[in-house]
Amino acid sequence: MEIQFYDVKLRQKVSIPESSVRKTKFERTTKDGSTQTRYALRASNEGTKLTKFCSKADWEALNVPEE
Repeated sequence: MEIQFYDVKLRQKVSIPESSVRKTKFERTTKDGSTQTRYALRASNEGTKLTKFCSKADWEALNVPEE
C-alpha cells in the first residue's frame, strides 16, 4: 500500500511505499497548560523530508514503526 504525501519542493503529490513511512507524535503545551498531541506520518523523497498529519484513528491503524 502506498501513502500520498505533498512534496513542497516538487509542488505535487508523491506516493511513498508504506515500508518507508514512520509515524510520530508532536506534543506541545498550550497557553492554559494542557498538552496538545498531533499525529503525523513522516517519510523522505529524494532528500526532501515529508510530513503528513492524520487523525489518531488512522495513526493507530497504520502498522509501521514509530520514531
